[in-house]
Amino acid sequence: MSCPPAPEVPESLPLADASSPVRPTPQELSEPSRLASPAAARNRDAILGVLREVMGESRRVLELASGSGEHAVRFASGLPHLCWQPTDASARALASIVAWREEASLPNLQAPLALDVLDPWPEVTFDSLVAINLVHISPWRVTTELMRQAGRRLPPGGVLYLYGPYKREGRHTAPSNEGFDVQLRSRNPLWGVRDLGAVIEEANRNGLTLDKMIEMPANNLSVVFRR
Repeated sequence: MSCPPAPEVPESLPLADASSPVRPTPQELSEPSRLASPAAARNRDAILGVLREVMGESRRVLELASGSGEHAVRFASGLPHLCWQPTDASARALASIVAWREEASLPNLQAPLALDVLDPWPEVTFDSLVAINLVHISPWRVTTELMRQAGRRLPPGGVLYLYGPYKREGRHTAPSNEGFDVQLRSRNPLWGVRDLGAVIEEANRNGLTLDKMIEMPANNLSVVFRR
């Protein structure tokens, strides 16, 4: 599949401010612009398996907080029927996505767009929305705005896919998740592992319905909503 042309990344973009979602610092490769995330390398194939199951009818995907760009490359390669649009709020991440995209040379992987969930979104068409490790590494208002935008912009039947750790009924599902939550809040008190019930409630408030929830490695969940 070949995607229609998308806007290229401007030469200069503002760095994300303190309120923007910030990914854990990835490792830098020998190529100056390209970053490598150990977490992305570990979870990408498991996530791809779920995306293959839930995105059979999708055609255009908008990925939020794409980070290094490794997920975008893997998913665009593994789901050639999809037009994959990566985004990020960080200029450093956008440069890395560009570098990975140039190396992969996939016809269905778009040039990345600058997008901070809390700022006006670019006018781009999509029928599925993906956010991996965003909900817990951002203020709660990012989740509320994500749900609002998903409810407004997804077509009927459109998919919202979330991945990450969650509490269940106010409790952590594993000691490692509890420790991770403490670590996140020490870095930024507005971050933290969210209660799944609160996320579902916010989704419902915006016309999204929980479709399925899948246990993933390392005590993470794939959470799939449909509009």
